Amino acid sequence: MSATLSQNMLLAVPLAPLVGAIVAGFFGNLIGRRLTHWVTILGVLIAFIISAMTLKSVAIDGARFNQTLYEWMVIGGLKMEVGFLVDGLSAMMMCVVTFVSLMVHIYTIGYMEEDPGYQRFFSYISLFTFSMLMLVMSNNMLQLFFGWEAVGLVSYLLIGFWYTKPTAIFANMKAFLVNRVGDFGFILGIGLLVAYGGSLNYTETFAKAGELSQIKFNMPLWGSDWMMLTVACICLFIGAMGKSAQFPLHVWLPDSMEGPTPISALIHAATMVTAGIFMVARFSPLFELSDTALNFVLVIGAITALFMGFLGIIQNDIKRVVAYSTLSQLGYMTVALGVSAYSVAVFHLMTHAFFKALLFLGAGSVIIGMHHDQDIRNMGGLRKYMPITWITSLLGSLALIGTPMFSGFFSKDSIILAVGASNLPAASFAYFAVVAGVFVTAFYSFRMYFLVFHGKENFHHKPFPGEHDHHDDHGEHHEPHESPWVVTAPLILLAIPSVAIGFMAIQPMLFGDLFKDAIFVNHDIHQAMKYLTEHFHGAGAMALHGLQTLPFWLALGGVVTAYVFYIIAPAIPAALGKILRPLIVVMENKYFMDWINENILARARAVSEPASGRVAIRPSSTA
Repeated sequence: MSATLSQNMLLAVPLAPLVGAIVAGFFGNLIGRRLTHWVTILGVLIAFIISAMTLKSVAIDGARFNQTLYEWMVIGGLKMEVGFLVDGLSAMMMCVVTFVSLMVHIYTIGYMEEDPGYQRFFSYISLFTFSMLMLVMSNNMLQLFFGWEAVGLVSYLLIGFWYTKPTAIFANMKAFLVNRVGDFGFILGIGLLVAYGGSLNYTETFAKAGELSQIKFNMPLWGSDWMMLTVACICLFIGAMGKSAQFPLHVWLPDSMEGPTPISALIHAATMVTAGIFMVARFSPLFELSDTALNFVLVIGAITALFMGFLGIIQNDIKRVVAYSTLSQLGYMTVALGVSAYSVAVFHLMTHAFFKALLFLGAGSVIIGMHHDQDIRNMGGLRKYMPITWITSLLGSLALIGTPMFSGFFSKDSIILAVGASNLPAASFAYFAVVAGVFVTAFYSFRMYFLVFHGKENFHHKPFPGEHDHHDDHGEHHEPHESPWVVTAPLILLAIPSVAIGFMAIQPMLFGDLFKDAIFVNHDIHQAMKYLTEHFHGAGAMALHGLQTLPFWLALGGVVTAYVFYIIAPAIPAALGKILRPLIVVMENKYFMDWINENILARARAVSEPASGRVAIRPSSTA
């Protein structure tokens, strides 16, 4: 492709997965399983190849695309349109979404092999990919809202994919309702911008940012005037709190584990939860004008980064540990948005997409090997049975905790440095949260890693769920086993960027021209990016310096603590559990957020369990 981007090729990016979804959904039973997965994988592959070519054109040749493709209707001066805006930000997102989705599609062949809803599942994940691509490629708020609602709808279908399971139906309704709360704020924010800006188009709205910042609201309750932009940005961010699962609208995300593992990877890594982070970065010209909105974003992100990480420590379901890790990492991205380091937030979004997809698919591989037992207490010593899953999961965990030279290090340390350099009032609290979160992340990540892959084998003589006996008819033992190649190949392909992409991408994404016309920062007021630019002397130097910094030693401390607690002296966590019992009860009940939502906000009736002292706030999970 030349420096001009072809409209037809860009159209093929969202439409190829849509065609795959339609064929699999309506004709899946006619064409059979094999053809279904080939059609959907081909659609996503086409989208990925064109996205990669587009990113090359945008990054190297400076190509841009911002056009209306279809005018739906005109009301007065307001145009309702379908259009694409392709710049560094959207081109990078297109590549991340299509690559992770392609890996998930291939992996699904192995994971969903015996599921009767095989064709339906492929249809849904292709539709999910289409929805997310429409969201990231849009050049106007109407299409953004369409994509926003479409990912919400498809996530509802996927979380409740096993619709005969009560916990799955409960979880998908919860995700849908919590997202409605966020989306109410989101549409109010869009409504304010349209009412005062007179346009749905990004470029036209951002061009009026200066005028919009002069509009004030009289807020009698607060005793002072509020900028219209502050109210609009906070409303938009409430939408992001729902989609990107920020406190207190985070409650749906851990329960989304009720869906099959491939969809957990897709929701948590590349689609749904990244939409809110992307949206705030896209609206950076407006957020930059309101310090109040940025402080709000910063505080919410800091609370999520630290307190959701704590909950990861006590989880015993392998997928839920990774789910709380996602919540915490989304908190980190939100903190970066709050200190105006939008490109750092998007950089962490990208690196996180690879290693989080890897960790989820690795967890799914373990679940297959363990005959669908998800309790990490029933595992141990799987390293020798599942070597590929073991090594890729280790690489993913090292990237997650920010080990120098791994991709997570470059993005996570950049966030910590940016928060440290920020002059916003909330930055000191946020700095404490993101630094403390480093130890917490390393501890829960390696607690899971050691319990699953090292130590003594705990799966012998335990019947697997749904099996009466651990032996087959000949009395032979069912050993855990490595997963088939359709499962392990995506793990290997995701492990490569989990290790290398941060080193390669930090220069163009943070200090180069990739986002120069996509993200706007007022460097005179917000110092974070200026500080990062002054102190950056290359990725290699940053990694070497990283070995001497506090976050590195905290991460190392977390790993060593997990090793001591779960490999050398398991009596320590057992004793601590008794001493800290009241605290653990609070954490087991997820800070009673669900209880508050159901009994105070929704007036639902909770059923108390006197025997354990826990409050039952949802149907008991099988895991």
